[in-house]
Amino acid sequence: MTDNDLSMMPRPVSDSQSEMAQIVLPNDANPLQALLGGRLMHWIDMAGALAAHRHSRHYVVTASIDHLDFLFPVRVGDLVILRSSVNRVFRTSMEVGVKVWVENYLEDSSHHVSSAYLTFVAVDREGRRLPIPAVIPETDEQKRRYEDAGRRRENRRSEMDRRRRPRLH
Repeated sequence: MTDNDLSMMPRPVSDSQSEMAQIVLPNDANPLQALLGGRLMHWIDMAGALAAHRHSRHYVVTASIDHLDFLFPVRVGDLVILRSSVNRVFRTSMEVGVKVWVENYLEDSSHHVSSAYLTFVAVDREGRRLPIPAVIPETDEQKRRYEDAGRRRENRRSEMDRRRRPRLH
């Protein structure tokens, strides 16, 4: 078996699971001391990239991010936990799910802040697309996310096709 054969062996979702923690500092916040939405988007992108790197073992670039809802306010001093894993692999792209939690360690409370689905593409140093090994969902939850990722991909493709069609006035 060659190194290339080994690098393309399917990998379980658990191999890609990543966790990132950030304390919200004043520089991360708006004048109301709430976390900036753009900063959270950056952290989501980074957390997603961690899982994508772990799975593909290549450089990755962000191709898309689904819409983002901010469900719970995050304040200066809060601890933000971002958990990510690869949901499904296509040929050179993969969908990664990121779930964000806020922990207030002084009040011993935790709340779901946001979730996002990102698409990453594996590339070489010149930016050429590279094939990615398949992902193996193991748990019922991972299998559900795997199936849902296929539906989301079809929805993204349909929306992209719709936007590309010439519009008649």
